[in-house]
Amino acid sequence: MNRKNIYISIFFLLTLVGFSGCKDDMMTEITKLDVDRAFSPTGLTASVVNKTGVKLTWNAVNNAKTYTIEVFENADFSGTASKTIKDINFLQVPYTITGLSGDTQYSIRVKAVGDGVDDSKWISATVKTDSEQIFQTVNPAKLTSNSVVLNWPAGQTATTITLAPGNITHTVTAAEITAGEATITGLTGETLYTAKLLNGTKVRGTITFTTLLDLGGALPVYPTDNLATLIANANTGDVFALFPGTYTINADLTIPKSISIKGARPTDKPKIVGAAFKIRGAAGLELKDLVLDGTGSIAAQTIIYDEALPASTYGALSVKDSEIKNYVKGILYINVAALAESITYSGNLIHDISCTGAGFIDFRTGFAKTFLFENNTVYNIIEDGSRDLFRMDAASSFTSTTSVITIRTNTFYNALNRAAGRYLYIRIASNQINFTKNIIAESLNYYTNQAATTLTSVSGNNYYNAPNFTASATSGAKNDTGTFTTLNPGFAAPTTGNFTISESTLKANGIGDPRWR
Repeated sequence: MNRKNIYISIFFLLTLVGFSGCKDDMMTEITKLDVDRAFSPTGLTASVVNKTGVKLTWNAVNNAKTYTIEVFENADFSGTASKTIKDINFLQVPYTITGLSGDTQYSIRVKAVGDGVDDSKWISATVKTDSEQIFQTVNPAKLTSNSVVLNWPAGQTATTITLAPGNITHTVTAAEITAGEATITGLTGETLYTAKLLNGTKVRGTITFTTLLDLGGALPVYPTDNLATLIANANTGDVFALFPGTYTINADLTIPKSISIKGARPTDKPKIVGAAFKIRGAAGLELKDLVLDGTGSIAAQTIIYDEALPASTYGALSVKDSEIKNYVKGILYINVAALAESITYSGNLIHDISCTGAGFIDFRTGFAKTFLFENNTVYNIIEDGSRDLFRMDAASSFTSTTSVITIRTNTFYNALNRAAGRYLYIRIASNQINFTKNIIAESLNYYTNQAATTLTSVSGNNYYNAPNFTASATSGAKNDTGTFTTLNPGFAAPTTGNFTISESTLKANGIGDPRWR
């Protein structure tokens, strides 16, 4: 080898060694990165739990020993923090902050605290807590027609109580805070109130209650009275206030004039046994806070329109907050030329009805301008093999009137259970049907196979073990093609009539009878 080639070989060898040394130095710098402060956490999220708690999550930082949280009620983190939590180990993440106020906008920041380095920079998030609910259930013994006693945990601070309707404001005293109790007077009888407990502008509790019937204008009735005779001799507009006990009728109660029959004490409903209410003479009827037991009823249906009035309209029918059971042909029957101004069923428990020879709701030659069925629980409804839940047939002579039918926020459980059975057999000349936010469970029925049944709005319903409402193969069937769920409601004890639901999505979305949510 000549001298020139020897020099070139030595040069390349030295260059190779130099590159190898640089590579080792570079690897040392990457694996031993030194910084003078902790890295900031990332991925901070904040969510409300149990109304006034806030759950925080974030990603771990390699050089953090602990973490610090600060909570402020202003967006710029000025002043003193409302709450500071230090020395949080990442094993505690997600970390829930408790003891916050309800109905409050919070700004929250988190930093990492290292060992031998400065703290990291803050990362932040905002969240608003929910309104609190510290009101306790209203004690029925402390509720009258014109007053209510409202309770909350003793010692919990509040400034005012507001009630609507009426724009009533009550200033909470120091003594009431100590006792956790305030008495509100000047209310109106038989009125649904919403009360809010406030601390400044923040809501600490919300509750609804209905004042008792004001007997000032009502006629008191006791189980020893002859209810049938009193109704037969009634004047238009009379209100009968039935006191607790059992009223055994086993006969028709003819209603020729517009009257109201109500329980005097909603928490102890009077029981009317064996009565069929037969409406005549364009009368209206209001039934409220009653137990209607069909045992022994000679007519088999709860309410019957009993006189044809093709030239006039019946007054409003309203059945609310009652229990209806043990009738053998259904709860409403119209087989005469009768047009009702409105028919409302709201807040009722309806069960153990045998639809033998008629439908559950059965309009044959009449109907209502508006039909509202809401916030009811209907269960254990059986039929003879050919009945429908809601029937409004085409034989009506009122062809120029549209019937608006609204069926919403009800719970139906084992309310007809036949693969060829319909919930809606609506064939009147003009109809608009809104069927929304109901729970249907344990039913092989389907909606309808009638071209005349106009499903204007079907949405937000939940079907559990009720497959044919969404996918019936019956010829001409109309299925729910909107938004719906098929969740298990988690009923507490359906065999004993307790339909409290445990499924959180249904509760959050307001599906089914509100009493169970």
